[in-house]
Amino acid sequence: MKVLNLQCDARHGFEGWFASEEDYASQVARGLLACPLCGSKSVTKLPSAPRLNLGTTRSDDAAQPSSPTEPQIQKQDVVAGGTEQALQAAWLQVARRIVAQTEDVGGRFAEEARKMHYGEVEERSIRGQASREETEALLDEGIAVMPLPLPDALKGPLQ
Repeated sequence: MKVLNLQCDARHGFEGWFASEEDYASQVARGLLACPLCGSKSVTKLPSAPRLNLGTTRSDDAAQPSSPTEPQIQKQDVVAGGTEQALQAAWLQVARRIVAQTEDVGGRFAEEARKMHYGEVEERSIRGQASREETEALLDEGIAVMPLPLPDALKGPLQ
């Protein structure tokens, strides 16, 4: 298994796991790789160092238990610009949760939101696509909606 550090043209960094270097090249050539944050298919491989397990033990800082409600940022992440990576990871976690807990109604979003607002159908958590004009019309009618761009990569299982 080969773990590569990747980056899209919007400078979002993420990992990719591949069976081999040839598998990575094949997926790039077929346009299968996309940024999990923005969906960009312009993905490049970043230089990375191999990980070596030398049998050293973890420091006392790493052994302390963390609070389950607070996301933890490792000291090395902050030094290496990892706060941006932590924010990206948090955004992906929120986006995955939204996808998991909502029904995708696709292009019928405005219609379904109106039906729920006017009591024609039972309220439920939905997501879908609406044009800017449809979104503005919903807001003008007092229907609470929130535009939230979700990358296509999150709408299905990640492999």
